[in-house]
Amino acid sequence: MSRITPNYIEMKAADMTASKAFYEKAFGFNFTDYGPDYAGEESGPVQIGLAAGDEPAAPLPTFEADDLEAALAQVTAAGGLIVKEIFDYPGGRRFECIDPAGNRLAIYKTAAMTE
Repeated sequence: MSRITPNYIEMKAADMTASKAFYEKAFGFNFTDYGPDYAGEESGPVQIGLAAGDEPAAPLPTFEADDLEAALAQVTAAGGLIVKEIFDYPGGRRFECIDPAGNRLAIYKTAAMTE
């Protein structure tokens, strides 16, 4: 069984510059840019990511798994609806699912964990 730990919240930013400025000024966040469409604030125990765009509007809770394939099987067996199969992204690999209440979740494994 994979250990799955919540530690990241991803939010959409229709205007990346304005969103980063808001969080920097309001909360003192210091973002790292990962290209023009993504920025992360990674200093706290729960990290925050801003992704360019406006869909989905709700924040995307993101959970770290030590075994991504096992996590996918667990989520599927528990009744989660897989909406994005496992895919690569600059920080590692992840999949996305919908829980029974309709909440969208992402489960990932960092690149460092896959090496």
